[in-house]
Amino acid sequence: MRVHVAFTPAEAARVPTGIVVDVLRASSTIVQALESGYWRVLCCAEIDEAFALRDEVGDAVLAGERRAEPIPGFDFGNSPQEFLEPRAETLILTTTNGTRAIVTAAFDCDLVLIGCLLNLDAVVEAARQRGEDVEIVCAGVEGRFTLDDAYCAGRIAELIGGDRTDGAEAAVRIAASFGSAEEGLRASHNPHESIIENDLVWCARESVSRVVPRFESMHGPAAAIVRE
Repeated sequence: MRVHVAFTPAEAARVPTGIVVDVLRASSTIVQALESGYWRVLCCAEIDEAFALRDEVGDAVLAGERRAEPIPGFDFGNSPQEFLEPRAETLILTTTNGTRAIVTAAFDCDLVLIGCLLNLDAVVEAARQRGEDVEIVCAGVEGRFTLDDAYCAGRIAELIGGDRTDGAEAAVRIAASFGSAEEGLRASHNPHESIIENDLVWCARESVSRVVPRFESMHGPAAAIVRE
C-alpha cells in the first residue's frame, strides 16, 4: 500500500482512497457533528450554495466561516464545540479551506474519508482495512502549506504504515519533531490564531471519536458526508 501526503489540494492526484485533513477546523467539526447525531453534512464551496441548499433541504442548519469569522445569516460558525448536540438532520457547511478541499477530493478519489486528530485511530483503521493506495490531502490555508495540517497528516501516515512517498515521509518527520499534538498545532502561524484559540486544545485531542466521515455522493454542488 502506497501512502502519500499532499500538503495542499493543488498537489493532490487521483488515488483510490483520499483522506482530507483540515484539523483547524472543518474536519474536526464534521467528525463532531456526526458524532453528536447529525445525519449528514453537506459540504459546499460557496456561501450562496449553502443558502440555496437550506431552502431545498428544509430540516437543516447553516454553519461556516470566511477567514475564521462567522458568516452573516448563518446559524453557527465553524467551531466543533458548537455541534455537541444536533439541531437538525442536516448540517450545511462552507468554509474557507476545508469544504473546498472535500469537494475537490470527491472528484479525484474512489473513496473520500475525513480525518483529524479526534478520529485518528478510527480513520487510520478504515484506510488500512481497504489495503489500497492512500493520499492524505491537507486543506492548508488559501492554497498554502500549513504546519497544523501537515502535523495531523504525519500522524495519520505514521500509523497507516505502508510504503511512504517522500511527501508522506516528510509529514511523518514533521509530526515527530513535536512533543505533543497541541504543540504541533500551535506551531502553525495561522493568521486567524486568536479566533481559533478556544478550539485548538479541543481539536488536539487524539482518538476520542470512532466516527469516520465518508463522502457518499454529490447533492447538487455539495459533497454529502455521512458516517462510515
